[in-house]
Amino acid sequence: MFQAVRTDELFRVLLFLLLIVGVYVAAGRIVYRRWRKDRTPLRRPHIAVLTAAGAGILCILYGALVEPRWPEVTSTRVVTSRLPPGHRGIRIVHLSDLHSEATPTLETMLPARVAALEPDLIVFTGDAANSTETLPVFRAWLSALAKIAATFVVKGNWDSVSFIRGDRFGNTGATLLEGTSASIQVADVTVHVLGGGYDDTPALNAALAALPPDGPAVVLFHHPYPDVISPPFASRVDLMCTGHTHGGQVALPFYGALLTLSKHGKRFERGFYPNADGFGFPLYINRGIGMGRPGPRVRFGARPEIAVIELVPQVGG
Repeated sequence: MFQAVRTDELFRVLLFLLLIVGVYVAAGRIVYRRWRKDRTPLRRPHIAVLTAAGAGILCILYGALVEPRWPEVTSTRVVTSRLPPGHRGIRIVHLSDLHSEATPTLETMLPARVAALEPDLIVFTGDAANSTETLPVFRAWLSALAKIAATFVVKGNWDSVSFIRGDRFGNTGATLLEGTSASIQVADVTVHVLGGGYDDTPALNAALAALPPDGPAVVLFHHPYPDVISPPFASRVDLMCTGHTHGGQVALPFYGALLTLSKHGKRFERGFYPNADGFGFPLYINRGIGMGRPGPRVRFGARPEIAVIELVPQVGG
């Protein structure tokens, strides 16, 4: 559940916090002087500081009250040679990091949103709930998804090494993959879905090695770690779906995430990496839905994500 923080990420977060504290200390001094009947006209630096402080308050309110309840549907197309020419494609809805709380927020409306997207399969890449008491909220949500389309899940760090006790995935209709694979038929094509256990990468590679040569292979793993796929099997992967980073949860304009809690840092932060930065297969990192604990109960620049990923055949075969 708790991740080691990279030194560079820790430095960025501390620098950002120091900047915020500095702005509000300066703003407080200006306000105090005005309250003490100092009628000296405000100069441009004073106006800039007060404006920044006011904007910061608005950003905090937006991040706490608006963005966590404002999911975004993203669309990505991934070309694969393992679909025959003219195939209609395979539509995958990828969700991650729900982190259910006692009071549902998006859980009640997400199944309808997902159903409207008409997926062929649904995948969830881990981190179910924030406490044992909130597991029923997650299980009800997952059960609703599994009634829409074939649903496959893997465990995240909150599901594997945490104080939360209880069954997350059993009897929900979803298929838990732990170094195992499952296959489904979509428009006369066999699609293989493989899932890595939280840290059992040998089993994941063994499952890849056992696949037949035909049919797209979709790998699920919680962390955005394409290096868990051994190089001999990279060409067999048509798509890898991951989560964990929350897109930073707080992401600055033009810079992105301050904190990913990933061993790769900002190298794999969010969204689509067509070649997984040299690892040889398409990688998608979902921003997730909820917010873990401990941590700020805000999302800023990292809206909850419903990712629609379409596997499509190569043009001309």
